[in-house]
This record gives sequence, structure tokens and C-alpha cells, in this order.
Amino acid sequence: MLKMPNWYRQKSHNAVTKPVKHQALRLIASPIIATILSVSPNWMAIAQQPPINPQPGQLRRQAQSAGNQISLNGRTIPGAWMVRLGVVDQQVIYLSDGLFRQAMGVDFLNSNNPSQQPIQWFSSTPQTLVTLLQAGYRYLDVTNFAQKANWQVQVNGNTLVIVTPQARIKNLIIGYEALNPPGTSTIRENRVVVDLDSPTPWIVRQGLPIKPTQTPVADDPDAIAPQPTTIPNREWRITLDALTDPALIQRYTPITPAPPSLPNQIKQLPPPQPNPDSLLQKIEVVNNQTIISLSVPFGSAPRITTVNNPNRLIIEIRPDAMVERNIAWADGLRWRQQFINLGKERFPVVWLEANPRNLTIKPIWTTPETLVGTAPLLQTAQKYLALAAINGGYFNRNNKLPLGAIRRDNQWLSGPILNRGAIAWNNSGQFYVGRLTLQETLTAPNNFRLPILFLNSGYVQSGAARYTPNWGKTYTPLTDNESILVVQNNEVSSQLSGGKAGQTPIPIPQDGYLLTLRGTAATTATQLPIGTKVTLVSNTTPVDFSRYPNIIGAGPLLIQNGQIILDAKAEKFSNAFIAEKAIRSGICTTATGTLMIAAVHNRAGGAGPTLAEHAQLMKNLGCVNALNLDGGSSTSLYLSGQLLDRSPNTAARVHNGIGIFWQQR
Repeated sequence: MLKMPNWYRQKSHNAVTKPVKHQALRLIASPIIATILSVSPNWMAIAQQPPINPQPGQLRRQAQSAGNQISLNGRTIPGAWMVRLGVVDQQVIYLSDGLFRQAMGVDFLNSNNPSQQPIQWFSSTPQTLVTLLQAGYRYLDVTNFAQKANWQVQVNGNTLVIVTPQARIKNLIIGYEALNPPGTSTIRENRVVVDLDSPTPWIVRQGLPIKPTQTPVADDPDAIAPQPTTIPNREWRITLDALTDPALIQRYTPITPAPPSLPNQIKQLPPPQPNPDSLLQKIEVVNNQTIISLSVPFGSAPRITTVNNPNRLIIEIRPDAMVERNIAWADGLRWRQQFINLGKERFPVVWLEANPRNLTIKPIWTTPETLVGTAPLLQTAQKYLALAAINGGYFNRNNKLPLGAIRRDNQWLSGPILNRGAIAWNNSGQFYVGRLTLQETLTAPNNFRLPILFLNSGYVQSGAARYTPNWGKTYTPLTDNESILVVQNNEVSSQLSGGKAGQTPIPIPQDGYLLTLRGTAATTATQLPIGTKVTLVSNTTPVDFSRYPNIIGAGPLLIQNGQIILDAKAEKFSNAFIAEKAIRSGICTTATGTLMIAAVHNRAGGAGPTLAEHAQLMKNLGCVNALNLDGGSSTSLYLSGQLLDRSPNTAARVHNGIGIFWQQR
């Protein structure tokens, strides 16, 4: 039985007034006894409620618990967990691996067995955890891990409450390495070693750019010299569940200058700021956590490892910080990350390789009820219970509307634009990649024919567009003075004036659609009076696309039948977009019939790939047909509650994506 300290069993006079039901967990092997130096008031209120002791027969019902957040040392962290009844009524704790890896700082090791996941965490000997796939997540059995780490664990409704032993940072050691070419004397800090008295959870997050140091002009302390046009360093924060001695904090805190001594001197020097060229910027303790802020040069990132005897967190700043991985994550799904060489450049590529015969692949978007809206891919993938996902096609970031093809289960959600590249697939593992156009034509009596240029699209041009219930319950005009025809049961039922753009929502009929006429096309409304019977004909070019129930459009097309056929100008991309070096997303098929979704980030020591480099990188990965997806801050590669390729706080909101599901056919 999990042994609780006395303050667990005492009823607090200051506890919250609303009763809180919770349940102590029974774990196998030795009792878990944690030393808790300080916890937050909310945690105290929960912990001081008396635990429920189930009667025989009740334990089995209460043991089957699940939720979507944990309380780790008093802080709420989103993530899926389960508690199940094991053998001889022992309770088994499962955490989704995204939650476990990111909240605890656990390193996942390479594996060819998807039913087991080897990990490393403050130990020279890897531990192996059993895996379990369920409802869009892979869970890890962390019961034995929790015992060895001396956790205290408790179920509180939707929250799994975890308290870990309070650790303390004993010392910080800063290392140096000459990074400049031979013959120069400049050295730069590139290593921080954190000495701990015991293992403890930690997380790392990328922050905002740090402004270069502003140097005052010698004659006037308030005047700032012009700054060089250099790329600023970026802040990274490593947060540990550990206290730090005040003397250690003071050692790395800038000294505030004394105020001016002359009584008539009013001006004061601004408070000093840490030098952005100094690796260690600041150490602070907040809510029993130590936050170490680092200034990392552009093109580099922290690589963090843990060791024991002594317990240490080792932070290395490297241009090749990504750790290469090859993990059989589930049957038919493998997680890979590796540096791919292109000439003298090295690009970090993170990808998932999926067997479409074992898995289901579907387009996903922010809200199933409407095409309007954006959200982090992390949130959208979890809403759909996708095991894995990548961001998809383009969209208007201002009005949150799609700018490309989305088709799911033979139903067009949004039509393609500008003959741009797209990928199509069916549920049998067959794919088609090409440049896509959708031709829709409205016909009426007397041989009247009206080409419809856009379907449920945020791309606005003069001509006719169509908006169906997939767009949402209403359509709000995107341009001034649109003529809008309401079509129900293949008959024009009314004609409306759209008025000013963005003002008046117009209901979309469930048994029809809205026909929006913009610019010179507005005059054709007179040829479609109320009561006119209309017919709609749709075709794709190439016609092959029409045979596939699922489509995502983006572009440009990179590879077709093993050959690089990149032609961004033909797909109406701007010269600036073509020349840009940026983080990129891609999707491709291989010669063995598998599907790969990939994120390519900044090259070692520099910026991301150009489109031409991206095409070559995808070919080097083994792609036979490949499509560029939306990139930059939109690039996000998701797996089981985590982003594999970047910190979640650096990923932008996106409109749509491609989800991979476990046997959801």
C-alpha cells in the first residue's frame, strides 16, 4: 500500500469547502516515501483531504481511472494518463509518452520492439517500459519507474497528482570552447553542468530572441549607439524541480550599479542587462522550481543529457544539437530523426514513417463544424484522437480561412487554388501526387453555363464561388457588394446583396449552398432568377484525383515518380517565397509503399532549406513522390501528445493537417 505521510491523513481546517474525491494508489514492491519541502496551496488543499478506502468489490471499479492532466509538484500539466487494475489487485500507472517525456525530461532510446520503450533518466543503465496503444495515445507503464524515483501518486478526479522528492542544485559549472577560426582569441561558453543532490524532473523551452547589447555613446549615457544588423541570440529556458542556494543565484545575477552620488544629478543609468553573448543569463527560483535562462546563438540549440554518480544535468550548446533516433513506436509507425547531408550542409530532419495498410490517414482541421478557424496542431490532433499528425496546406492567417484543397471521405471541404500540388489517397494504401485543379460548372435552362472558380475558399478573386454547409452555418461576405444566390434542392430560392465585407452573416442552407458572385460576375445574377433549376457538374484535372476520397493541397510539388520536378513559379508562388530559407514540412511516399511526414529545421549553424534543398532532402530520404506543405512557424510534427520537432510555444496556429489513426477505418 502506498504509504502517505501524516499530513495526508489530517483534515485541514483551511481546506477547500467543496469536497474533493481522490484515491490513493497501491503500487507494487516497496512503499513510495517522498520528502516534500514545499508545495503550492492548491496542492495542500487537495492532499489534506482524507483518502478513500474502498470496500472489497469497490476497488476494481475505482481502479479504472483516466484523465487528461497531471498535477506535478503542484503545477497542472495537460496530458493523458490511466490507472488500471493489474494482477492481485495492484494498480498500474500509465502516462502517455508525450506527457512522460516532456514533463519529466526522460530520454527515449532507439528500439525495434514497439511493445517496449527503453528510456534513460539519471542512470547509466536504461530502463524498459511496457507500451499500450489506446484512443490516440501510446501509454507507458511507469509503475516501477515511479517506485524507483520515490514518487507519491494520487488520483483526484480528472487529475493524477504526482509529488516527486524535493531536489536541490548544489553547483553550476560553466564550460568554454574556442568556436572562432584559428588565430582568433575569442572564446564562447557552450556548456553548463548542473550538479543535483538527487534526480528531478526538468523541461526545456525555446523562448524569444534576445536583443543585442546596447552600447551607450561615451559622452551621453542615455544615447545608444547604432546597432549592427545581426541575428539576435535566442533565449532557452531549462526548468528543474529543484531549489537553489541563494549564494549560487547571486553569483550569476548582474550587479545593480549604485545611484549617482551628486545631489543635483537627476539622470540615472538604466539597470544593467545580462550580456546576450554570455551563455548563462539568469538563474531564478519560482514556485520551488529553478529556471536557468540561456542565450543561445542563432543556428545552435541545447542538447541535454542526464547522468548519475553524481546526479547531473549536462547542457551543451551545439549547432548539431538534435539527438538522432530510430524508434519502432507502434506496429506500422516508426519515429526517425537524423542529420541528412547535402553537400557541406547538415540538416536535422524529424519524420514519421507509416505503413498505410496498418493505419488510417485522414485530413483534419481545427473545428469539424466549420472551416473557419485556426489552432495549434497539438490541440487539433488531440481533438481528433490522432496518433500522429503534421500541419497541412495554406490558409489566411488573418481571417483564418483555407487556401487550398481539403477532401475527406469523398466530400470536398475546400477546393484547390492556382493549380498547386496536392496529395490524394484511399483507405487501401494507394496514393497519387500531382498538381490539382477542380472545375465546377453551374448550368441552367437556355444553355446558361457559369464556371465556379472556388469552393469553400478564402482565396478571393472576381468570378463565382460556392459555399456549402461544410463552410459553417453562415457565410460572411469577403468582399464588398457581392451578389449571393441561395440554392436549395438544386433551385435558386432567393437572391441577396452581400453589402459591406465582413458585416452580415448569411445562413447557408443545409439542403444546398450559396453561390457568391464577385466583380463583373455579379451581373449574371439576373440570368438566374428565383425558381431557376440548376445543375452542378464537377471534375478534377488530372482526372486521377477524382478516384481518391482524401486530398490535401499545398505545394509546390517536389518529386514525382522519383524525379525532382519543382516548379514553384508554375504554381504561382512568389519569388521571395521561392528564395527563402525556412523551416519546412513535407509529405511523401516511398518505393516500399510507406508514407512519410517530415519536418526539416535549420541547418547546423544556419537557416533552414530553400525549396530546392528541401526537394533534394526529401529525395535523399527515399521519397518517390513528395509534396511541400505549409512551413515556417506552421511546421509541426505531432506524436501522442507531443511535438517532436520543436517547443510547442514556438509553433504557430494552423488551419488544417494530416492525421494518422490507429485502425480507425
